[in-house]
Amino acid sequence: MTNDFIWYDVMIPDTDAGRAFYRAVFGWDMKDGGVPGHDYTLLSAGETMVGGLMPLTPETAAMGVPPCWTGYIHVADVDAMVARLTAAGGTLRRPAEDIPGVGRLAVVADPHGAVFILFKPNGEAPPAPPPPADAPGHFGWRELMAGDGDKAFDFYAALFGWTKAEAIDMGPMGIYQLFAIDGTTRGGMMTKPPQCPVPCWQYYINAEAIDAAVARVTQGGGKVVNGPMQVPTGSWIAQCIDPQGAFFGMVAPVR
Repeated sequence: MTNDFIWYDVMIPDTDAGRAFYRAVFGWDMKDGGVPGHDYTLLSAGETMVGGLMPLTPETAAMGVPPCWTGYIHVADVDAMVARLTAAGGTLRRPAEDIPGVGRLAVVADPHGAVFILFKPNGEAPPAPPPPADAPGHFGWRELMAGDGDKAFDFYAALFGWTKAEAIDMGPMGIYQLFAIDGTTRGGMMTKPPQCPVPCWQYYINAEAIDAAVARVTQGGGKVVNGPMQVPTGSWIAQCIDPQGAFFGMVAPVR
């Protein structure tokens, strides 16, 4: 799983409300992360841990960080990858540090400002989601709204060895380029549309059926900002904002 996404965090001001919302929408099991001094909740789909939930502190918010989901990319050497990333035009947003009992990480951004985390876990990496690929509660898709789609793909390909899969012509919106990791299609990227304010990574969580999932989002106080709509693969997606402002997507095999 090296050079692939293996973890996802949501950072929001009210963690109690966040736990209630995401438990209701996705049925995640939750438990304390067990790191002294850190309010961190582990999120699990069945027996498989898929991500975490932590507070957006006033100090972090004052630095301009909004409520958000962030993805972790597993690398063999965090410090070496930071050096490669910055040499290629990326930026270091938070210096590499060790999290006791967890691993080493650094918060970084690509040359256009899309943020992600470089991460090397202690011991073995978390297991990959079990088949089928659309198992509910797991993260099923990763999407980059890039400052420049072509340049962004070249950046990530050089850094992580990602390769091109299918390219989908979106008409006036441009090309939606799928990317593969070790031969498996894992997501897509394109030049961001004008309505997307800044370049960013977006993450889609699997649901059994999109309409039912959308209903749970709205019942919990979240908003649907786009969709439901069917994509070329035949899946149905919806793009949402949780009650505290964190963007996330959902993907399902049926309406």
